[in-house]
Amino acid sequence: MKQHGVKTILGKMKSFGLLAGTLASVGALGACVSFGGAEPPPFLLSLTPDTLVDAGAVHSGPRGNALVIRTLTTPQKLNNLRVPVRTSDTGIAYLKDATWVDKPARLFEELLSETITARNNRLVLTQMQARGAADTYLSGELVNFGLDGPSLTVIVTYDAVKMRSDQPIEKRRFEARETVYAAQAGPVGEALNSAANKVALEVADWVN
Repeated sequence: MKQHGVKTILGKMKSFGLLAGTLASVGALGACVSFGGAEPPPFLLSLTPDTLVDAGAVHSGPRGNALVIRTLTTPQKLNNLRVPVRTSDTGIAYLKDATWVDKPARLFEELLSETITARNNRLVLTQMQARGAADTYLSGELVNFGLDGPSLTVIVTYDAVKMRSDQPIEKRRFEARETVYAAQAGPVGEALNSAANKVALEVADWVN
C-alpha cells in the first residue's frame, strides 16, 4: 500500500511538472518552434470543411463534364507534416507539437473537393477517377500554409490554375489570413482551418 501511495504522489508530481512546463512556454516564440525531434506529437491536426456534402447526395454525369482537381504542388517547406513558422525574412522553423495527419497539399485538395462539390452541386473527380477524360481542370500551388511568427498571423496562399477546353487558361492567387493569440498548435491549427475554408469557398465561386 505504501508503495502504491508513493507511485500516486510521483504521478501527480509528474503531471504538475508537465503542466507547469507547458504554461512556462506560453508567449515565447522561441520555445514554440523547433528544427527537428523524434518525440511523437500529443495530437494531430486536420482540416474540417465548413461546407459539407449531404449524406446520401448523388452527383452524376459524363466524366467530360466533371471538374478534375489535379495534385497540388508545394514548396519544400510544405512537403512534410509540419507547420512552418517564418521567424525572420530568411528564417523558417517548425511549430512545436504541431503535426498534420497528412501533407498540407493533400488535406487542402480534399477540402477543395468537398467544398466545391457542396457549394456548386457538381461532380468533382480526381485525376485517377477521370482517367484523362474531362473538360475542366483545377490545379496550382499551395504557396503558404503556416504561421508568420513576428505578426502571429497564419497565412494560406493558393495559386490556382483553371483550364477549360477551348478557353484561355486562367490563373488567380487566393489568400486568407487569421491572427492568433499564441504560437501554439491548437490556436494555429484552428486558424489555418478557418483560413483554408475561406480560400476554398472563394475558389468554389471562381470555378463555378
